[in-house]
Formats: sequence, C-alpha cells, structure tokens
Amino acid sequence: MKTKLLTLDRIYKQLITLFFDVIILTVSLWLSFALRFGEPFNPYLVDNLWLFIFVPIVAIPLFVKLGLYRAVLQYIGIKVITTSFNSITISCFAITFFMYFFLDSSNDLPRSIMPIFWFVSNTFIITSRFLLKGMMYSWDNSVNKRKQTIIYGAGSAGVQLAESLKKSIDYAPVAFIDDDKQKYGTIINFLKISSFTSLQKVIKKHDAKLILLAIPSTSYSRRVEILKKLSKFPLEVKVLPSVDNIVNGEVTIESLKKVQVEDILGREAVVPQEKLLKKNIKGKNILVTGAGGSIGSELCRQIFELSPSKIVLIENSEFNIYSVHQELLKSKKRAEIIPKLATVTNLQQVNQIIKEHEINTIFHAAAYKHVPMVEMNISEGVYNNVIGTYNVAKAALDNNVENMLLISTDKAVRSTNVMGASKRFSELILQAFSEEKSNTCFSMVRFGNVLDSAGSVVPLFRGQINEGGPVTVTHRNITRYFMSIPEAVQLVLQAGAMAKGGDVFVLDMGDPIKILDLAYRMIHLSGLIPIDTENPNGDIKIKFTGLRAGEKLYEELLIGDDVIQSEHPRIMQAREEKLPLELIIKKVNEISKLREVQNDIEIKEILLKNVNGYKPINL
Repeated sequence: MKTKLLTLDRIYKQLITLFFDVIILTVSLWLSFALRFGEPFNPYLVDNLWLFIFVPIVAIPLFVKLGLYRAVLQYIGIKVITTSFNSITISCFAITFFMYFFLDSSNDLPRSIMPIFWFVSNTFIITSRFLLKGMMYSWDNSVNKRKQTIIYGAGSAGVQLAESLKKSIDYAPVAFIDDDKQKYGTIINFLKISSFTSLQKVIKKHDAKLILLAIPSTSYSRRVEILKKLSKFPLEVKVLPSVDNIVNGEVTIESLKKVQVEDILGREAVVPQEKLLKKNIKGKNILVTGAGGSIGSELCRQIFELSPSKIVLIENSEFNIYSVHQELLKSKKRAEIIPKLATVTNLQQVNQIIKEHEINTIFHAAAYKHVPMVEMNISEGVYNNVIGTYNVAKAALDNNVENMLLISTDKAVRSTNVMGASKRFSELILQAFSEEKSNTCFSMVRFGNVLDSAGSVVPLFRGQINEGGPVTVTHRNITRYFMSIPEAVQLVLQAGAMAKGGDVFVLDMGDPIKILDLAYRMIHLSGLIPIDTENPNGDIKIKFTGLRAGEKLYEELLIGDDVIQSEHPRIMQAREEKLPLELIIKKVNEISKLREVQNDIEIKEILLKNVNGYKPINL
C-alpha cells in the first residue's frame, strides 16, 4: 500500500491530501463547537451548518495559493507550519468578517469559536503532514532504505548537514556525537547529542551504518585522532573536506568525501618551500620519464603548476601518456607540452629528445617497481631499470643538461629482491657520473611506499574490500613506510633543488605502518567488520598469504649511519659508497648482452657482486 502511494503521480498525491484537508477542516469546525459548548451537538451548530461548506471554500483556495500543496511530503519542514498558520489565520478573519457584516446579528457565533477553530485546525493540518511523512519515509526503512547516519559534530556544520540529510533519499540522520560535555543529552532538530563513549550504544540502537565527520575547523592532529578512534567501529566514515564549506554555505551531501588512507597516517605535511620548488623548473625546459606512472604523472602536474617553459613527457604506454597529456591541457597554466611515446632503453631516442628540446632538468621516474613481477622477469626488469637510467644519465651528460634527478626507493637499501638491487645500481650510476667533470648535477631521492600508486597495497585492499574479500596480507608483522603521492613529489622537487652533485636524498617517511593494522582500518572505515576470533561472523576475511619472492618484513631508508640533515626538515642526505664509472660502464654493457639471451642468473650475479647489501631471501 505504501509503495503504491509513493509511486503515484504528484497530482494524485495532491488531490488525496486536499480531500483529507477538507475532512480535517470539517472535523476541526465541529470540534470547535463541541469544545465551546461542552456537548457534541447544540443549537448553534445546527444554526450554522453553512459554515461547514463556507470554511473549506475559503480555506482550500488559500492553501493552494500559498503553496501548501507544492511542498514535497518527504521534505516538509518549517514552511508547512508557516503556510498553515497564514492560511488558517486569513480564513478565520474572512469568516469573521463575513459573519459580522453580512449575516443577521441574531446568528452571530460566540467570539471564541474562531480562535478555537484556528488552534484545532492548525494542529490537525500540521500534525497530519508530519505523521504522514513519518509513516511513509522516516519510520519504515524497508520501504525507505535510507542509510542510518550518525553525525560527529553538533556545531553549525553538523546542524546544516543534518538539515541537508533530511532531504536526502539515501541518508537518514539519527543522532549527533560531540565532544562538548555541555551538549550531552540535548536535542537539535529532533536528534539527540551523545558523547563518544556512547557511540557503540548509539550504533546498536539505530542500527547505524555511516558516520559523517562534520568538524571542518578542527586541527589536523585532532582529526587524525578521531579517525583512528572511529576506525575501531564497523561504520563507513565520510568527512566534510574543509571549513570553506561553512563559509560558502556549501554544507551539503555533495560536500562529503570518503576518508582517504592518508587521513589516518597521523602525520601532518610540511608546507613546501616555494623557492626550492621553483628553482630547477620555472622558465626551464623539463623532461619527465615514466610520465604516465603514479609518481611520474604527479610530477607532471606539480611541475606544470610551477611555470616551466616546456615540459616533455616520455612514456612507453600510449594510454598513460594520453591520460596525463589530456589532464595537463585542461590546466589554466600555459606551457608547451610535448608527449613522446618512447622508451628510456633506447639511448639514441632519449639523446635525440633531450637535444631537440634543449632540456634543462630531467626527472627520471621510469622504472619497473613491482617486486614479485621483477623477480619473475629479471632480465627485463634490470634492463629497464639499470640500462634505462644509464641511457638517460649519459644523454644528460652529453647534452649538458643542468640537473638530473633519479626517483629511487627504500627497497634499494640492503635489498632482498632484484627490483631493489636494480634501483641501488641505478643510484650507483648517477653517483659515478657525478664524479665526472661536467655541467650536469646528478642526484637521487629515496623514499618508501606512496599511497594509491599503481600496484601498491592500498588500491589492492580497496578492490578486495569492494569485492567482499578476502583481504590478503603477506605476513602478520610486515610493516611499510607510507607517504601520499603529492607530498612525496613536493619533497622530490625540493630535494632536487638542493643538490650539489652525487647527493642521495632520503625523505622522512615518519613511522612505519603495520600492514595488518592498515587492512583493519580500511575495512572498518568502509563500514564493515573484519572476520577474526573476536568477530567470527564479520564481513571481510583477512587471509595471510606468506611473504612473496624478494619481500622482507620491513624496509629501511639508509644503508649506513653517515647521514646529515638538509635545509629542509623532512629531507636528509646520505653519504654512501660509490663505484668508479669505468666499472659501471663495463657492467652496463654486460647486462645489455646478457639480456639479449635472457640470462637471468648471470644478471643477478652482477647485482650480487656490485650492490652492497643485496642478499636475496632465497640464498
């Protein structure tokens, strides 16, 4: 029955409402006589039966004129009350005027009839709307299917958000949570305010599935603290992004965003130093290799905003370079963009690009980085990472490029896998070139995992959660360093600006994060419960798959202890051993020949003999 009513055309809903209003007005008028004279039927009632026709004739057109039937039942609020008050008030004045000026005084009604009628009819009209709304939308979740929603923060943002949610077909606000003790137990917009300690009870009482964080003006550290506490509950979490939403009056459902993993890292990003960011970029011709990758594309975005004269993109994936090229074209900034389908393993091609476009600064991000994949494809992985780096560095040297910066990894430190060893060998290449007398400043930046990069654990977990699990963790105790992609790239650009030649920059990644904890947080923040000993009937299973080929329990950022602080608080400089350029060239040539015959064993042997600290797990 309710479903049929909800699916009726609006005109039919309005006619039904109008019919019931006629009945309400009639009953209200009769009840007014009964209350005035203390009996259901009396002589005045009989003498004034004409009122039962006159009142609807006057009141209903006023209801229509003032918009009472234009209000959508699901969204009714204060306007219904004011419209009803105005309509009934005008009706009462019109009826009183008619009676006293056009009827025989002997038929005058007691003056109290109209005030009683005004009160009773208003009460019935308004109450009927809200009762019907409750029955059709608020009180029946099987029909409504709105997600029961808790709002964290009963300030102005939370109140505005609650108002917006009441108009939503997807969310039903059920309660507030707030840190202000003075608000506990009070009610705003029919929603009770409770403390955080009562959250579990509130969740259970309302069967809540979602909590919205409406505290846009709170500090970053406080937000992180709250998110960490919320990650223990089986609630999907969304947030208002900023206080600007309040200032601009944009506190709406559309303002909400899902909690990002970086929101719970617990580390506030340092404001970048503008001088360092622009030093090697503004007004210069820039080359980015691997421009379509996770780091490469973000490098392109940030470089483009720093006003280069020209930016050349090298990428071997047609789709990836097309995507980043189209994105840059939409920017309001103006600089020449040159997309090049090319590979860094082709020295002649790289050399031609650098020479033709008179490149000043190179950011070398092209690499194979997926540990198990490189472990299964040693020849191609080492060839791409090592030979590619050598070619770019050689071309930079030969063409007097001012700066070349290599994007390295923490897996280059005491590596247990081929990918990490190949990246450390790439660092050695640049360190060797830096010893040559040239106009080119070679440097490298080493950092850990970046959130949401292609092939990383965060998008893997997100996809597994969306598919219903299981979420796969290699080992219960495995840890990793994490940093957001934009923050990592900002630090990369600043590190390159501080280079003197041969510098190994190491980014401060904060404290390592336990991957199992990350999995739990992502599951909880998706509104689901991990299946474990405490929750055997949970939603998502966590499966331990064992360490993969070349994978170790923890990563390191420094090979030795010889490290100094740079002028940037988040960037350190490591001093590490080097290899002579003659040896580097010899080994590069050997790797190239061995790759032609796919001799994985001897390529791996070259890494073992020349990369300090490389110890494969399977040895």
